[in-house]
Amino acid sequence: MINARQPLRVLVSEGSSTSGREAVTILGLAGHHVEVCDPSRWCLARTSRFVRKFHHCPGLRTDPAGFLRFIARLLASQHFDVLLPTHEQGFLFARAAQQLTSRAGLALPEFTAYRTVHSKAGFSRLLDRLGLPQPPTRIVTSADALREAVRFPSVVKTAIGTASRGIWFVRDSSDLNLALYDLESSGDFAGEVLVQDLVTGTTEKAQSVFCRGALVGFHAYRQVAAGVGGGEAIKDSVSRPAVRAYLETIGARLGWHGALSVDVIMPLDSATPLLIDCNPRLVEPVNAYRAGTDLVDLLLQVSRGETPAPLAESRAGVRTHLAMQALLGTASRDGTRRDVIRECVRIAAGEGAYRGSSEELTPVRLDWLSAVPLAITAALLLASPQIATRLARGGFGAHLLDRASIKAIESEDFC
Repeated sequence: MINARQPLRVLVSEGSSTSGREAVTILGLAGHHVEVCDPSRWCLARTSRFVRKFHHCPGLRTDPAGFLRFIARLLASQHFDVLLPTHEQGFLFARAAQQLTSRAGLALPEFTAYRTVHSKAGFSRLLDRLGLPQPPTRIVTSADALREAVRFPSVVKTAIGTASRGIWFVRDSSDLNLALYDLESSGDFAGEVLVQDLVTGTTEKAQSVFCRGALVGFHAYRQVAAGVGGGEAIKDSVSRPAVRAYLETIGARLGWHGALSVDVIMPLDSATPLLIDCNPRLVEPVNAYRAGTDLVDLLLQVSRGETPAPLAESRAGVRTHLAMQALLGTASRDGTRRDVIRECVRIAAGEGAYRGSSEELTPVRLDWLSAVPLAITAALLLASPQIATRLARGGFGAHLLDRASIKAIESEDFC
């Protein structure tokens, strides 16, 4: 573990995502000097006592070249020990690694490896090559091909998309027509579209940190209750040696360096975990932290060129929750004001599914400023529960990529 008496200066690449906000909490509790840059002046991480300085920057999606110049100038003008990409900024940083690694510690794989798993189609093809299990999957590039490929029920996904964007659950012909309309109107058939059989089971996530192809940290958790958009509102840590082996295989093949996470379905009719998605980053690392596996600290060590010893397995059965996600999820499922109030009471009292659980996104007792977005969210939902979906979409901001920004970053003359 890094000695908190020797704090590092860490620049977090965005503050809008739940993952970035949770990383800030862990860094702050360890005593590190944390600064955050984000295109939104009202991002989640802005309301944290652990953030020493906020930098308003261009949007990754709207101006990737400007965002890169901003980061490069910031690293050149100030000393930072580590640049920590907590979301899709890693795609840009991997592309421009030569400009950045001389100025701050940065743990990322080669750009070709990053690009492979950033694309859902690329990840699916990688799983086929490695012989790792996934739901039956077809990759199409047209509306006609999609119609032929769909077997009800299915999940339709665009090759690029995060935060539950670009996903349709297709259970009948009306769902299919809606997905086709959305895909055609947004031009998504210009790229690849995946069609996967819908597998009934429990949703889980597994997180890992690699050091030059070797896995040095691993953690897994299952979804106990869903929030808005399918994200986790309540989660339990679990032991998943099979998924750990899958990740070791993936990381070794790609020579992975840094953080890597996967989404998993545990089928009701099978003991074989199925891989359904990949995120080349840490995803909401506080559950792992509470379970005894500090993946953020491990990532700092790898970023600084150290070779840490592999961590022991984290504790199973550790429950954490995200109160904001729970409230948004309650309201989005046709919840009333009474439902929202009831959920607030359960969370505050630690009743029902929250018994023995700790808050991971807005830990008010540790970080009093985090009460601000939680209180605002609760107040807005009490005023109008129907606003839940719109509030959740507020997280799909300029800190994320889209097809145009990805194309710009991939272009030969970008760097």
